[in-house]
Amino acid sequence: MRVSGLDGQAEATRPDTAPEGPEAGSGTPTARRAVVSGALGSALEWFDFSVYGALSATVFPQLFFPDLAPGTALLASFATFGVGLVARPLGGLVFGMLGDRLGRRNVLMFTLLLMGAASVLIGLLPTYATVGIVAPAALVALRFLQGFALGGEHTGSQLMVMEHSPNRRRGVAGALMSVGSPISQVLATLTLTGLAAWLTEDQFAAWGWRIPFLMSVALIAIGYYIRHRVEETPAFLASEGKSEQQARGLLRQHRKTVMLLVLAWAAPGALYYITVTFAISYLTGRLGFDNSSTFGLMVVANSISIGASLLGGWSSDRIGRKRVLFTGLAVLLAFLVPFFLILDTGNWWMAALTITGALCGVQFMTGCQGAFYAEALPTPVRYTGSALGLTGGNMLFAAPAPLLATWLMQISENGTLLITAYGLLTILISAVAIRLLPDRTGRRLEA
Repeated sequence: MRVSGLDGQAEATRPDTAPEGPEAGSGTPTARRAVVSGALGSALEWFDFSVYGALSATVFPQLFFPDLAPGTALLASFATFGVGLVARPLGGLVFGMLGDRLGRRNVLMFTLLLMGAASVLIGLLPTYATVGIVAPAALVALRFLQGFALGGEHTGSQLMVMEHSPNRRRGVAGALMSVGSPISQVLATLTLTGLAAWLTEDQFAAWGWRIPFLMSVALIAIGYYIRHRVEETPAFLASEGKSEQQARGLLRQHRKTVMLLVLAWAAPGALYYITVTFAISYLTGRLGFDNSSTFGLMVVANSISIGASLLGGWSSDRIGRKRVLFTGLAVLLAFLVPFFLILDTGNWWMAALTITGALCGVQFMTGCQGAFYAEALPTPVRYTGSALGLTGGNMLFAAPAPLLATWLMQISENGTLLITAYGLLTILISAVAIRLLPDRTGRRLEA
């Protein structure tokens, strides 16, 4: 059964009736290499992004903003973190247009190298004590390049997997790719936990924090080698020549879909960074948790959430993308309401439980996000439109989340209630947007 969806396109209401397309036979070594390269490349790039997020909540305020009061320094540090998220829509637009014209594979090779170069330079960056104001300025510029590269990488690697995958397995294939983010969080947090336990606080602040960024040299080399062996997607090759003409009409013909894709990611985008980035500063700065126990808590939460991402992708192939997304929102709602009340108990296990639950809600949605966004737009504009939808949502809702949460805590005694209210607002926005978008689960990707 089909009903009319947005932009005059058909909406499939039953995933099991979707016909297989030409790409359906792509359960081949090529498709498997696409999944491996997408997951590994995404994990490598998210590793650097994740390390920065954790350090922006701990040592960066002292290293790059020492002349500011502690609360103001934390705000400034979170502002540099947000720059990376603000840069992602620009990267998504630029690399999306290039990817729709030149191919997914060529663009992904470049984004991997750009992220690696920016991360290594952050690892070599002198601090404020050495070069003064130049240090935070350079940090902002390099953070912008990180976000710019990730804006093209994340959607591009999703599409590389989606367009190589069989119609009825796009959800689980996308989930295998999407676990790159929580895996990278685990690796980043384990790395920082090990360094924090092995080094003294002075050693960690002096040079230990640089090690994860400098490790990018080896990680990016491995990712580049694997990605080099992946072929261009059949969907792009079939649509070659149409992209430049159709891209010009993207916002005119599909602006409603792109706008709804932006709004659909309000809750998972905002609540992810409140749960992961702001929560670190809340636990260490307000509740007195040390860095080692806080990072260990995040390892537990992110490790468990990997399973939620895989479950979300697998479930979406069977019950539909929208049902999975609404289930994820319900989980977020259940853990958001008591979130700070539980953290304020100061109990490590209770804090681990509530942060894990919230992250599982986000990752359950992330598991089917790649397939849901890929199916929303035709091939010639899929890279550009999907990138704008995802990165636009992150720019509007995720980027300001840690900064907004920190500011609300400083201006009001009821800061945690205001943060919770903001989270509830994002859940409502996402629910309305997802309701208005079509569900084309398992249908052939439009050329």
